[in-house]
Order: sequence, then structure tokens, then C-alpha cells
Amino acid sequence: MGKNGSGKSTFSKVLVGHPDYEVTGGDVVFKGENLLDMEPEERSLAGLFMSFQSPVEIPGVNNIDFLHMAYNARRKKLGEPELGPLEFYAYIYPKLDLVNMKTDFLNRNVNEGFSGGERKRNEILQLAVLGADLAILDEIDSGLDVDALQDVAKAVNGLLTPTNSVLMITHYRRLLEVIKPTFIHIMENGRIIKTGDSSLAEVLEEKGYTAISAA
Repeated sequence: MGKNGSGKSTFSKVLVGHPDYEVTGGDVVFKGENLLDMEPEERSLAGLFMSFQSPVEIPGVNNIDFLHMAYNARRKKLGEPELGPLEFYAYIYPKLDLVNMKTDFLNRNVNEGFSGGERKRNEILQLAVLGADLAILDEIDSGLDVDALQDVAKAVNGLLTPTNSVLMITHYRRLLEVIKPTFIHIMENGRIIKTGDSSLAEVLEEKGYTAISAA
């Protein structure tokens, strides 16, 4: 959490290797490897996932083909056999219920003509299919109505296990009421200035960031 412009999204994009950013010093160690030595696709294959605030459209590429290729690339990295089309369909079909989407959703082009809620559900479906070790969700609640928020939160909660992690960026306590955080970190000017439990969100809602900055 943090004010607009505090560096939350920048930090996330640097972790996944966004080309707009240059890292001039330091290391980012993930599962014993320095992410900064890896290309973005290598970071993804290593188990890093990011859901963007505004996912891009990919005209001409339907969801199931996109997910099938991404999933098989991850399996290849892990030394596992790739799945054929029928095997992959059997794998992905149950996951549609997780995000409350119908099967025709798979045949639509990636994010093309999608509503805000559909784009966010699609991002979570990608996460469910790829099984990332660390998922970064950048304002996954942005633009969602109450029903869509509940669907997304239920899906994220269903994907959490003792062996994976989620880093969420949000401005709103309402998301933290349905996806319970282990820690809340407050960022200001590119640095984490305070870490605490969910009670920090209550302080922010009642007194704003001034109370945290002055603490």
C-alpha cells in the first residue's frame, strides 16, 4: 500500500523485467537466483507472475492457445512432458469455475473486447493455469463491482498454498477484508517505511497516510 506515485507499480515491473526500467545496482534474489540476470520470460518460467492494472489485448490469439503455449513452456522448464490439446482442455476446464467464466471464454481473443471484470478474471485464470510461486497482483480490485471482486478474491484465496506467495498492491481495505494479508507494507518514495498486520489498513482508512509517514 502507499500513495499514488510512491513506487509500488514501478517496483513490481522491475521485478518482472519490464523494458522501460533500468536497474543500476543491487540484486533481487528469488529462489536462490538473481532475477536481474534473467530475461522476463526466464523470470516467468522460474515461477514469477504479474497481473497488470490494465492488461493488454492480443488480437488474433485466443485464450486457450495462449494459455496452452504458456503452460507447456512452464512444464518444459520443470522437465515435465508437455500436454496435448485434449489433455490441456481437461486440465483447464475445472479452473473456469474458479473464476466464474463460461467455456466460450476460452475461444475469445486474449482481452479483446473484455470488460474490466473479464480482464481481471482472465489474469487470475492465467495464474491458476501457470501455478506461479510468486504472484504480483497490481490493483486487481481496480474497476471491479462487488460481485466481480468476490469472484476474484475467491479465486485468489483458492490458489494460495503453503508453498506459494502473493504480493498484492491495493489502495482499498475492502480487498483486504476478503483476501486476508499476512503482512501490510507501506511504501513511500520508493522505500518501505512501515510493516505491520491488517490493522495498518484500518489506520490508513481512518487517518490517511499522514499518520503513517509521521509515525
